[in-house]
Amino acid sequence: MNKKACAFAVFLLLAGCQGASSETENKEPSKEGAYSVTDFAERTVSFEHPPERIAVLGNGELDIVYALGKEVVGRPTSAEPAIVAEAEEAAQVGSSHEIDMERLTFANPDLVLGSFPMNEKDVPAIEGMGADVLLTSANSVSEIEQQIELIGQALQEQEEAEKQIATIKEKKQELSANPLHKKDKVLLVYGAPGSNLAALPNSLAGDILDIAGGENVAASFEQLDEFPQYAALSPERIMEANPDRILFMAHGDPANVQDGFIKEMEQHAGWSQLPAVKEGKLELLPADLFGTNPGTNITEALDYMRALLEEDGAEQ
Repeated sequence: MNKKACAFAVFLLLAGCQGASSETENKEPSKEGAYSVTDFAERTVSFEHPPERIAVLGNGELDIVYALGKEVVGRPTSAEPAIVAEAEEAAQVGSSHEIDMERLTFANPDLVLGSFPMNEKDVPAIEGMGADVLLTSANSVSEIEQQIELIGQALQEQEEAEKQIATIKEKKQELSANPLHKKDKVLLVYGAPGSNLAALPNSLAGDILDIAGGENVAASFEQLDEFPQYAALSPERIMEANPDRILFMAHGDPANVQDGFIKEMEQHAGWSQLPAVKEGKLELLPADLFGTNPGTNITEALDYMRALLEEDGAEQ
C-alpha cells in the first residue's frame, strides 16, 4: 500500500506540473500584447492598449502624432515655439541627437518615438524607465509615408494615417503628371557644424528635389561613411558640377550657412562664372520644411521646391 501511495503521489505531482505548464503556455499570448508593430530597426514592439503618454525626439514625429489626433507629453527641445502650437506646454526632452534623460523620465511617457539608427543605442535606457520605444527614419518621402503608417498602427489611428498617406501620394502623382520642360541642375548645401555638405539623392532633400523635377548635381559624389545621405564639398567639385541653382538648408539658421559658404567660395576663381551665381539663383530653403523632417507637411516642401524650379522650367 505504501508503494501504491507513493506511486499515486508521484502521479499527482507530475499531473500538477503538467497542468501548470499548460496554464503558463495558455497565458503567454497575453504577454505579447493585444497587437504588435515592427519599427524601422526590425524591432517588434507589443502593446496591450494604445499608448496614452507619448514623447517624441523629432519635429516630424511631433507633427505626425498631432495629425493623427493625439498629443504628446514630451517634445524636442527648441529655442523656438513648438511647431505644433498645442504641444507648446509639453516637456522639452532633448532631441534624437542628445536626449535629456532626466526630463524624459519626469515626463513619464509610455511610448517614445526616436530616430533610427541614431537612437538605437538609447533603447535600453529608455526601456529601463518603463517606456516602449519605436525607431523610425525619414530619408525619403516614402519613408515619411512609412513613418505615418507605423505611428498610426502604434496609436491605433490607422484610418487617419491612411488619409494622410493618400494626400502625400496624390501630391507625388500630381507632380509626376506635370513634368517641367527643363530640369535645373541643383546643388543642395546642408550646413553642418564646421563644414558644408552636399545632400545626395538618397537624402530627404534629394528625394524632394527629384520628385519636384530637379537634377541633383551631387548624384555622383562619394557619400560619407558616417552620414551616407551626404557628401563632402570642395570648390573643385562645385565648379565641375556647374549648378544652375544652389539651395541652402540647415537644422538651425540657413542664412548663416549661405553667408559662410559664399564667403569661402568667393576666394576661388571661377565662382563668379557659375550659372547659379551669375543669375543670382542662390536660395535659402525654409528650415521647418528642409532642415528637419516636416512630417505631414512634406506636401508643402514638395510644392515649395516645385515653385522654385518652375521659375526656369514651365510645365508641359
